[in-house]
Amino acid sequence: MTLTKSQIVDSLTNELGFSRKTSTETLETLLEIIKSSLENGEDVLISGYGKFCVKEKNSRRGRNPSTGDDMILDQRKVVVFRCSHLLREKINGE
Repeated sequence: MTLTKSQIVDSLTNELGFSRKTSTETLETLLEIIKSSLENGEDVLISGYGKFCVKEKNSRRGRNPSTGDDMILDQRKVVVFRCSHLLREKINGE
């Protein structure tokens, strides 16, 4: 099951006693801070959770899956997430 923004807002509301409006604004502000930092090329490190990084991918040769024709994929930037060892251990039950 996928965790949605609405479910996170519900958790903030129920567990911390915030109003729904405050929970929504807090989550949206946090996500905007993360997005603007990544947009500026900065890494986002959340201690005990992981690190979001922007990586550059070079242009490369690819294939159009519907026609099978060769094509060149443009250079682009992608967001990469690397989880911390603490999160990895928790997920693996270590």
